[in-house]
Formats: sequence, C-alpha cells, structure tokens
Amino acid sequence: MNERSEPTKGTAEPIAGAGRMDSATEAFVAHRSLLFTVAYEMLGSAADAEDVLQETWLRWMKVDMEQVRDQRAYLVRIATRRSLDRLRTMRRRKEAYVGPWLPEPLLTAPDVAEDAELAESVSMALMLVLETLSPTERAVFVLREAFDVGYDEIAAAVDKSPAAVRQIAHRARRHVEARRPREVVSAGQTRAALESFRRALETNDLQGLLDVLAPEVVLISDGGGVKQAAPRPITGAEKAARFIVGGVGKAQVALTGDPTVVNGNPALVLRVDGEVDGVMAVRVEDARITGLYYVRNPQKLTRIASETPLTLR
Repeated sequence: MNERSEPTKGTAEPIAGAGRMDSATEAFVAHRSLLFTVAYEMLGSAADAEDVLQETWLRWMKVDMEQVRDQRAYLVRIATRRSLDRLRTMRRRKEAYVGPWLPEPLLTAPDVAEDAELAESVSMALMLVLETLSPTERAVFVLREAFDVGYDEIAAAVDKSPAAVRQIAHRARRHVEARRPREVVSAGQTRAALESFRRALETNDLQGLLDVLAPEVVLISDGGGVKQAAPRPITGAEKAARFIVGGVGKAQVALTGDPTVVNGNPALVLRVDGEVDGVMAVRVEDARITGLYYVRNPQKLTRIASETPLTLR
C-alpha cells in the first residue's frame, strides 16, 4: 500500500520497515467506522464523509505518534475539523442545489437498528433537523449528544473555549429539541405505519394514504435536478396523498415498495417497473406518518445495495 493512500476497510497491509506506519495504520483502521459516522452525521453525505476520511488519513500520517496520548480522540479531532471545512463548502453547494436537499440514505446492518441511540442519531428526521444548525453548532451537538465527547475535547476540535462550547451545546440542544419528534417510536410501530403506506401506495389507494398520513405530514422529495421531484415541501395529508396518487396514475407505471433498513430505521426501496426509483424514509408519531422523505437523485442512491457500518464508539 502506498504511504499516502487510505487503507481499505479490514486489515491494513503491512509496510516493510515502517513500524510507526503500521501502528498509525492500525489505529486508523480500528476507528474507521467511527470516523465515518462522525463525518456522516455532520455532513449528511456519504461521498463527502469518505473524502473527509481520506483527508483525515493524510493528516494522520504526518502526526508524531509519540506525542499522541489518545489516538481515538486525536483522530476524531482531525475528522471534525475536516468535516467543518467541508460543511461550510457544502452550504454553498446546497444553495445552488435544484429543489429540496435530503441526506444520502445508507443501507445499514441490523446492529445499527438495535442500537436505539445510534439509529436515532442517523435517522433521516434528525439529520434534517441538524441541517438547520450552523456548522459549529452541528459539530458541537453531534460530538456531545451522539458521541459523548467531553467539552474540553470538543473545544480543541472546533477552536473554541470550553465555556463557549457549553453555551453552543445548550443553544443547539434547545434548537434540536424543539424540532425533533416528541416521542421515541419503536421500529415495530414504524414498520406497521410503513406497511400501511406501502399497501396504499402499490394500489394507488387515496383513502388508504389519508388513513396513515398525519394531518400535518410533510412530504419532501429530492431529485437533485436529475429526477422529477416536488420543487418544495408539500404540507398536509390531502395535498401529499393527491400528489402521490396523481404522480403514479399519470405515469401509468407499476410501483412497488421493498421493506429495508436505511439509516438504522425501517424504510422502503421504491421500484418503478422493477427498477430502483428511490428510497422512502419516514417519521412516525402517534402511529401515523408525519414526515415522508423521498430520495430519487441517483447520485445519492449508491449506498443502498450494500451495508455501511456505523458506530458511536
């Protein structure tokens, strides 16, 4: 393996005569899933998270290992700084994005769904709430609330004083709490609502959709200017249901939904005439769907064929 290339997931290839390099590589590989999860929760983009990993690796190779007391903390600090830089750049990209922007969905393993804290932290609903934070607020919130990083370590990562970080964390937490789901819904409850939605969708049943959609439901579709999508969020059960039924009826296609687990939560892979059209994630409250998040942009559907490992530790 070339010294300046990122090691692939798994066991790193040893480098002859480079014991220090082996140690650094082993540390990076050991924490790779954690670093990806940190970057993904900050960015909402797997492609950008992978770029952050590459940049983190290159920076890590220049570090004097003898000066590093906590390799995990040091790597998280590098990944956070690189993510912050990229998040500010992404803000400009999103301003030019065609239509609503949704996080990139990830097919995840059963262990992610079984970890309630992890599943909630990467859920489409919470990731959308994080989009309303400033870059620094998002970094502080993610590190503190999801990864339980200490205030002093967060301060070093975001170049703020610990006192300032505490204030930012309090402000971000209050902002998120006001917008996140009011209750924690079990995977079983979400699957039940999603199954009712799937049946109504496949049969183009308007009343069936109205029965499972909450009156205040919000439908957001992301086509990225490549696939047709609603140019802005659609609010209200009647409007959302008629948009769905009208779209399927007008296209005169066979629409089916395959149950899956995306971002640690039940979701559907929607197919049109057998071909993947997009991923539908949902937010459920009181047994009804309050959020529909439909990703159609093909550039965001590259992570639904194989599982992406995620971890908070």
